[in-house]
Amino acid sequence: MLRLWAAYGSVARLVNGLLLVALAAVAIGPAPAATVEHRLLVIGDSLVAGYRLAPEQAFPARLEAALKARGHRVTVQNGGISGDTSAGGRGRLEWALADRPTAAIVEFGANDGLRGIDPEVTYANLDAMLATLKRRGVRTLLAGMLAPPNMGPAYRKAFDAIFPRLAAKQGVPLYPFFLDGVLVDSALVQRDGVHPSAAGVEVIVKRILPHVEALLR
Repeated sequence: MLRLWAAYGSVARLVNGLLLVALAAVAIGPAPAATVEHRLLVIGDSLVAGYRLAPEQAFPARLEAALKARGHRVTVQNGGISGDTSAGGRGRLEWALADRPTAAIVEFGANDGLRGIDPEVTYANLDAMLATLKRRGVRTLLAGMLAPPNMGPAYRKAFDAIFPRLAAKQGVPLYPFFLDGVLVDSALVQRDGVHPSAAGVEVIVKRILPHVEALLR
């Protein structure tokens, strides 16, 4: 302690030095949001899993790359399973939360719609998932889906209303249509006309990126 005091010359100089350090810390302020490390869970179906794509071409991998390129410290977990429905996602959510994500994107509904599942069942499953994430303190972005056109106007009206209803009830941000801008271009989808190609994934990432950045902030 004596050596420290001697370095400053006096106790008064020591106190002044400490005050200067404290004032400098206040002036600098908290670290910007981009320095915060996030664990982002993307839970969904084949659109998330990367159906017929290399792992590094799947949506979670490309989203992570895009976020890191913009200065975010983030790890994106691929929680997609091809063929999964909202019921499947609800059933495995607790397991997916084992890695303690700080944020999540929930993407379900395509397989529910293709199978003609009652929209109220889909609603209940997703509602339970969002409630669990909220209870765990995980900030969540809901990715919406649109019903297949061959299901008829009544079904489509009920199905398409699921996601705005959920966002309003649970107070979460909504990205209205996960495949927005992709289905309109054959170069952006695979031969089945539904699953995005590698180029299609890039379009999805580009369009949803501002919404994900808002979520992380």
